[in-house]
Amino acid sequence: MVSSEKPVKIASLSFEGALAELEDIVRKLEQGKSDLEDAISAYERGAALKEHCEKKLKEAKTRVDKIKLGSNGPIELEPMDLE
Repeated sequence: MVSSEKPVKIASLSFEGALAELEDIVRKLEQGKSDLEDAISAYERGAALKEHCEKKLKEAKTRVDKIKLGSNGPIELEPMDLE
């Protein structure tokens, strides 16, 4: 990457932090001003960030429950179907 600061470990990033960094990488790659090695490094980090974001979304999906009233009145939790 062009930046001289050490990149943050991807596993420690929140979804929002990883997405913001991924968007920044895409923006820089679209400008086409990086040399080949920096572009390849940025692409590799971007791919890892994308994978991390997908993992975080999958984890969030499994935690989201839909509350529904049962026929007898008690509240039941049902996994939310997002598809």
